[in-house]
Amino acid sequence: MIRAVIVDDEQYGRENLRNLLGRYCPEVEVVGEADSVERGVQVLRDPDLKPDVAFLDINLQDGLVFQLLNELTDRPFEVIFVTAYEQFAVKAFKYSAIDYVLKPIDPDALKEAVAQIRPGRLNRIAQRLDVFQGALAQPHTYEKLTVSALDGIYFLNLKEIVRFEADDNYTNIYLQDGGKLTASKTIKSYEDLLANQHFFRVHKRHMINLNFIRKFVKGDGGYLVMDDGKQIDVSRRRRTEFIERVRKLQEEL
Repeated sequence: MIRAVIVDDEQYGRENLRNLLGRYCPEVEVVGEADSVERGVQVLRDPDLKPDVAFLDINLQDGLVFQLLNELTDRPFEVIFVTAYEQFAVKAFKYSAIDYVLKPIDPDALKEAVAQIRPGRLNRIAQRLDVFQGALAQPHTYEKLTVSALDGIYFLNLKEIVRFEADDNYTNIYLQDGGKLTASKTIKSYEDLLANQHFFRVHKRHMINLNFIRKFVKGDGGYLVMDDGKQIDVSRRRRTEFIERVRKLQEEL
């Protein structure tokens, strides 16, 4: 069983989540609840509870839930925000790889979030919160991306990512220093997330950082030579839009 604590200052919110978990996520056992930052710290520190995951609302009656997490950075539980927070925060959640469910709760979204829980995993919540709060404060100038890879959680500067390559439901991420990560997300999710950054999906399998293009070789669709020497095909239907993106990038320089 996955042991869970719910922190929400509204009784209905706690009861509703508990009922949804019981109905749609029978593998989750709710072992504790709290309605404030202060009480949440007490419950999550209780040595008898030992939760694997905390479902947290952001705005509580005595402050923001970040105050709670700042006191519990060494705790090995996962975090899932359950919140009616403004829609612009959704992208900040995705950049930081912090799981979330928006109110009103969709059962499928809840099941998907629960499926990501890995009891005992080193979750590095403090670093993930730093990325989240930075992205929240500057919603149009993201610099960091948190990546949940197969072997751990990484915090990447967008400027060091050369390209993304699809691998079924996973994505290989290639870095400037020659490193490679395998992320447990699809390339489409990264395309949606980085649409306003200097990244462009040139092919169904490839998305590249426009700053790492060494050469564009014209042809049927053409292909790119990246700074790491990799040749990347450009699909015919994306070629015109790709050339336009490169032109705009040059104007920004």
